[in-house]
Amino acid sequence: MEERITVGLVEDQFLFRKGMKAILSSWQDLKVVFESEDGYSVLGKLKEVEEVPQVMLVDLSLPPDGTKEFTGKEVTQTLRENFPDMKIIILSVHKDEDFIAQLIECGAHGYLVKDCDPGEVYEAITSAFHRGSYINARTLKAIQNNINKKTSPRATLFSLEQLTKREEEVLQLICMQLTTEEIAERLFISPKTVNGHRNSLLQKTGANNVAGLVIYAVKNGVIKVM
Repeated sequence: MEERITVGLVEDQFLFRKGMKAILSSWQDLKVVFESEDGYSVLGKLKEVEEVPQVMLVDLSLPPDGTKEFTGKEVTQTLRENFPDMKIIILSVHKDEDFIAQLIECGAHGYLVKDCDPGEVYEAITSAFHRGSYINARTLKAIQNNINKKTSPRATLFSLEQLTKREEEVLQLICMQLTTEEIAERLFISPKTVNGHRNSLLQKTGANNVAGLVIYAVKNGVIKVM
């Protein structure tokens, strides 16, 4: 049996959290190993668990730590600093593009609206784990619209010149949510070579993760949303 993906839940609404846990537990390749009703205690709790989640689902709207806000954005930043390999997917009732773009730019690997289909939650978790991100059409459009407000054409051309033709090809396929093995097969190169190009892309673009590469690609016109 294939090793299961370990998942964590950070959600203050008890019924929603338990319902989500029940849904996730119905898939044999997922295993819920962590729960928290707030964000500010997550780091301390993670230091005490036997299994650290590989993918964490984090509610955007979480209770404050006294007078200090500690929303999904703060949780994302904290987890990125302390668990850089963990994939973070934001759950929210907000469909506002600014919210979506900000969270992805902050380091989240995906963004789901709470009224989405359970199948999409499963797809997001497995995609984030295997491909490094889950960027659906809504998220991609939000990133593009947000960047269009801030980016000048001159900056775009200068940044794009940093990449080789092969790196640009790999970046396009990463944005299509292909795995390392799928990219290798498509370009007739080895997975090791793909990983080398991915690492080079991360270094050249200054991106922290695959979601960051998607932001770079949209910003520089490597991919476009119609």
